[in-house]
Formats: sequence, C-alpha cells, structure tokens
Amino acid sequence: MRSVRESCRSRTHRSTWPASARVYRQGVRARNAAGRAAAHTRRFPGPALQAGAGAGRSLLVRDNYRRGGDGQSVEWSFDAIDHEWLVKFVEHRIGDRRVVRLIQQWLAAGVMENGEWAASAMGSPQGATVSPLLANVYLLYVLDLWVHRWRTSQARGDVIIVRYADDFIVGFEHRSDAERFQQELRERLATFRLELHPTKTRLIAFGKFALLRRRERGQVGTPETFNFLGLTHICGRPRAGRFLLRRHTERRRLTAKLREVKTELQRRRHFSIPEQGRWLRAVVRGHTAYYGVPTNAHRVRAFRTQVARLWHRSLDRRSQRGRRPWSRMRRLVDRWLPMPHLDHPWPEQRFDGRTQGKSPVR
Repeated sequence: MRSVRESCRSRTHRSTWPASARVYRQGVRARNAAGRAAAHTRRFPGPALQAGAGAGRSLLVRDNYRRGGDGQSVEWSFDAIDHEWLVKFVEHRIGDRRVVRLIQQWLAAGVMENGEWAASAMGSPQGATVSPLLANVYLLYVLDLWVHRWRTSQARGDVIIVRYADDFIVGFEHRSDAERFQQELRERLATFRLELHPTKTRLIAFGKFALLRRRERGQVGTPETFNFLGLTHICGRPRAGRFLLRRHTERRRLTAKLREVKTELQRRRHFSIPEQGRWLRAVVRGHTAYYGVPTNAHRVRAFRTQVARLWHRSLDRRSQRGRRPWSRMRRLVDRWLPMPHLDHPWPEQRFDGRTQGKSPVR
C-alpha cells in the first residue's frame, strides 16, 4: 500500500488528493500563518495583524494600508517645556540627585534678550546642547508611552507611529480609530501645555486601497500626499499595477537648497576651481546620502544638474572674456560632481532585521 506522500505525487490536481493529505497541508498553512503573526507581535508590539496582512513586511509597505495622520507636528519650542513635569520625568529614570540638581540648575539659567537676562519658569535654554535631549525625554513620556498604551488597550485595529523630534505620523487600520485618537491626543497634549500644529495636522486616506476608496466615493484625482522628513510620500502604481510607495524630495526643500548653493557660489566666486569643486562635491554627496531613496532617483539627478548650471553661471561671471563653453564645463562637472546613486535600500529590506538565530529583532 502506497503512502500518502507517494499517492500525492502521483496525482496531477490537488482536488484529487486524499482527504488526509489536504488536511495535512491545511494544518501546515495554519501553523505557518500563526508563526508569522507571532513574529510580527515580537517585532512590532501592538494588535496582531489579520491573516494575509503581510506581517513580515515593513511598516510602510504592508498589504493592509492604513488611513494615517499626515505629518503631525507638536506646536512647541524649547520654551514650552513645563519644568515641574520635566523634572518628574527625569527623576523616573535617574536616581542620582546630583544629576537631577544639575538639570534643574540648567533649566533655571534663564535667557538673554537684547543683552538683558530674564528668568524663565518654563522651557529649556535655547541653543544648549542638553535642550534636544530634554525635549526627547519630555515627548517620550507625553507622547510615545501614551500612544503605545492607547493602541494596545483602545484601538480596534493596528496602529503604527513614526516620530522624529517633534514631527510624527500615525497610521491606522480604521478611520474611527484615527478620529478618536486625534481628539484624545489633543486633550493629552493640552495637559502638558502642548498642542498640535494647526496647518500640519491632517487626517487623510493613504495606502494601498486609498485610490479604490476614493473612486467609490465618486472623487476624482489621486490620493492626497504628505511631507515627512523632507520627502513627499505618494501613493504610486508601477507598471505591474500593484501599489508602490513613492518618495520624492520635497519641492520646497529642493528649492531652498539650490538657493543656498547659489548664494554660497557667489561668495566663493573667485576661489580656485579645485576649491569650488571640492566644496560642491561635498554638497552633492551629502544631498545624495540623505535623499537617495528608491523612487527618488530623478529628483537626485535633477539636483546635480541644477548645481552644475549654477556653477557654470557663476564661473561665467568671474570675468568679461565671454561664456565658458559647455564642452569644457562638462569635463569639470564629470570630474568634481559625483554621479548620484541610491544609498538606501527598500523599506522592506531595511526593516527586515534578523539576528544570527534567524529570530526577528525586537
């Protein structure tokens, strides 16, 4: 009598397999799905994804795309930190009273305005090296820990948050969660004398199904975009027809950087060409190192092209002997301005960290 495995190999269609083989394969699929869900829970604490939601992929390109808040920013500065709350937060982590007392003295140092000293009951010193650190400690307790508790106890679906300094975006699986979270977040921040930025805070539909939902409501055009950390995030669609997250350099940032390069070239106009070339090489290389993300190659190349044109115009104005031909200028550009390349991997590769034991990074 042949075994179940041998009989399965001899059949050409799964519908003709023995019932025991089909049950066995269904059990294997269920165990694999459970393992992926458990791995996601260890990597990203919060509500587990539903089956087939792509738990092994990154937060930005997961299959069950969310409705998210666009570029929310806490409207505050270093002078909006409440000293009493900040000292409580520091004491929660630091037991050395000498360090706490030093921070209190730092906060009470006051500010200088027009050459006159003024005491301050709130905020941290402007320009001090400790101010960004204290601001992050403040937002850790005011925002980060509260969001983690909220999404594990009150959210109906999955919730993700990405924060850098006072800018953050929050993604939700259900719109009802997003609306309720936004209202409760305002109340939470008001408790600590903070508020959301009125122009940067938006509630938009973004993700894999945003275009489909938009057409179902009878709306025309593409889904809304949002800016975060200098990149414009766009709901794209490649040739295969699937969803693709596109990230382009924010137009305002690109224009401002080119204007800054133009001003600096005017100041360095009479420097030697090697000195100008070395400086421009560092500018282009630094720009590419930050903005060289997938789907942004054309914007990075455009920045190099515009820098070359600004350099050409600046060199032509060094004397009255006429314009420098582009045949000569191209040799300078090829020598000093490096060709842009994408330094950053795709999001699913960056966030798919594994240890030596093949277990996900927690």
